[in-house]
Order: sequence, then C-alpha cells, then structure tokens
Amino acid sequence: MDVSIETENLTKIFRVRRFPYLAPREIAAVDRISLAVPRGTSFGLLGPNGAGKTTFVKMLLSAVHPTAGIARIFGRDARIPEARRAVGYLPENHRFPTYFTGYGMLDFYAALSGVPASERRRRIPEMLERVGLAGWDAMRIGKYSKGMLQRLGLAQAMLHTPDLLILDEPSDGVDPVGRRHIREILSELEQRGTTIFLNSHLLVEVELFCREVAILHRGRVALTGEVKALTAGKGYRLTASDVPDRLRETLTARASAVAAKNGHVDFQFPDRDEANSALDLLRAERCPIESLTQTTSTLEDVFVRTVEAHRAATGVGQTAHEPALPAPPAGSVVRDLPEAGAKS
Repeated sequence: MDVSIETENLTKIFRVRRFPYLAPREIAAVDRISLAVPRGTSFGLLGPNGAGKTTFVKMLLSAVHPTAGIARIFGRDARIPEARRAVGYLPENHRFPTYFTGYGMLDFYAALSGVPASERRRRIPEMLERVGLAGWDAMRIGKYSKGMLQRLGLAQAMLHTPDLLILDEPSDGVDPVGRRHIREILSELEQRGTTIFLNSHLLVEVELFCREVAILHRGRVALTGEVKALTAGKGYRLTASDVPDRLRETLTARASAVAAKNGHVDFQFPDRDEANSALDLLRAERCPIESLTQTTSTLEDVFVRTVEAHRAATGVGQTAHEPALPAPPAGSVVRDLPEAGAKS
C-alpha cells in the first residue's frame, strides 16, 4: 500500500513531577502507536482531551522527538527536514504576527517554504480568493475575525502545494457556510491526490469529510477503519406508550438498547425481523405505536462507544479532577527516575 504517513510503535514518554518531594514518574502520552495513512485519502484523528493527538502530530512534524519508534512521511524518516517539505500544516490556536497584512503574511510564510518570488506573486491572490478573503489582502490581520484567521491559516498551509496537509481544528471559529466552503476546498485537493490528515473535535465535520479515522484513547489506538464501515450499524427504533411491565421486560431482553422518556419507551432493535416481532407483540397488547424508524450509527455514537469500551478494558477511569496529562494506560511501566542531571 502506498502510504503518506506511517508510524511503527511510536512512543512518547514524559517525565512528570507532581510534588517536589516525590520522584518523577513516566507518563506515556503516546504509547506504541502503529498507523498507516494511505496516500491521497482524507484521514481523521479523533480522541478525547489528553488522548495524545497533539503529541502524535508534533512527532510527525519533528516538533517533539519520540522516545521510541519511528514516524515516516512518504517513506522517509519524519526527522529529516527534506521529508517535511511536502507537508502543509495548520496548527490549532495559531498566532500569526498581527502587524502583517494578509498578503504580507502569506508572502512571508511562502518564502520560508521556498516558494520563488514570481510564484508567490501569482499564487497569493489566487489563494486569497480561493479561501474567500479576496479584497482583504491589504488589511492588517490584527483586525481579522477568528474565522478569517482560520481561512488565512488554511491558505498558508496550501500555498506551497504540499502533498500532505495536516490540519488541527481547521474549521474552529468558522460559521456553517465557511465550514462547507472549507470542506469543498479540501475535497478538491483530495481529488487531486493530496492527503488530508485532520485532527478535530467536531465529529460531524469529520464524518462529513473523512474517509478513514483512528480513535485514540490514553495514548493508544482504540479503533481504526473506514467511516462508512464504522457507521454502517443499521437498526430500527420502535417507540410505544402504555407498555405493560411484563411485555416491557420481554422486549428489553430482545432489544439492543431501551430508553424511557415522556411516558414513551424507545426500543432499539438490530434488524427488521426483531422490530416486526416486537411490533406484533405491542399490537397484541393494544399498545399505542408512536413511531418505527430505521436508524444508523453516527460517528459520535461510534466514538463514545469506543472510548467507553477502551476505558473499561484498560481499567482507567476519568474524573473531573483528572490531571492535564493522561494517566498511564494499563500495561505501561511507571517507575521512579533519577533526578535531572543525576548519573544513571
């Protein structure tokens, strides 16, 4: 398989000292992740806060050095600067110098990327128009709105025509019309063979755009696959009222999920035969039928189920007082370390 991103047992362990009188601990922010992103696809990286997404991306960009394992970009070690020339990157919460105009900022970053001056003069107006900022090129970006800054950041990531785009929350602060516009731009790039690697908390956006996803939890890959396959769990939701207790117990044993609200009971069944059988039983008891609808899983459903299942499997809970860095996953080693600067 021709891949744009490939990692093998990629690991990053941080030293954490919670109190001065305690020895440091090792925290596995990224724990032996092996992942392959096919060339020319749209790939979403998902996970709750503290799952290791940002650390993983920073290792791809060599902004953070791995403790173990390797990351490759188009078959080359990601630590080699030449390997990263094919990458366009939009970070989350970027901070461009506010004294730049929109045109000046793009010209500066394009020059850093090695784009010749003649090419910059041609491409910058085209790129500003493409992201919906035509006519704003002469204004200082300190006066740009959050959505305008996101569009400008996307323009700088695309300006040197990279083969791989790594985007961290690209539609953050962008209105719904702007989000659709960004999806259209990225879809055009994907059709031309550009790989889009998207890190986002907006699951609806990821579901609408990405072909494949990986869900991280506690520094590990909890699930990976095609979005279409992961959300293909079809079923039927049957809603009825005035259901006798004995019949409700019978249907609850058959249903995959049950919920009661406003005097109604929702029964979720995995297939049509089960739903029809339940419908017959309810009619025999003269229970009012409110609705019978076909359902599909959303990416949010898949995400929540995956994270909860992985949390239960690793035996690690999550509380409101959880530290900013993730606790070590089950199976990871937590050991005392020597003081900084001490001889081992």
